[in-house]
Amino acid sequence: MDASFISIKDLVPVLQIAIGPVILISGVGLLLLTLSNRFGRAVDRSRLLAREMRQAEGAQRLLLSRQVEILYQRARLIRLSITLVVVSVLLSSVLIIVLFSTALLHLEVGLLIITLFIASLVSLIVGLAAFIREFHLSLKALKVELFSSPSEPS
Repeated sequence: MDASFISIKDLVPVLQIAIGPVILISGVGLLLLTLSNRFGRAVDRSRLLAREMRQAEGAQRLLLSRQVEILYQRARLIRLSITLVVVSVLLSSVLIIVLFSTALLHLEVGLLIITLFIASLVSLIVGLAAFIREFHLSLKALKVELFSSPSEPS
């Protein structure tokens, strides 16, 4: 069979196999939207607290400083999470290209396909772990805000 020609009968199984990474990309897109919104809110809140901190004194300044520090840690974790999730999408996209190239050119690259898929999922898992850690930090920031009085920071 000519490499420039592929029949529908040969293409359908490739399309079926490519559905998994396509669904992964779609779902991760929603996760990226959530992460970018959280990142924006953390940055905006940090800027607001930094302005307040410049005008505050003593214990109030210390309290605001702790909140800004936690927000900075959160923003760094969200950035890490976004980066890893985007890497997962990129690897899934490369996987789809490799799947179609394999079918078109009749190549045997099973190890590459497995490696791309596993790398994509590992990247997603680590990105989600960073997201979970960021969630825990958001609760810590809330605790600092709710249970610390300006006169005696905890």
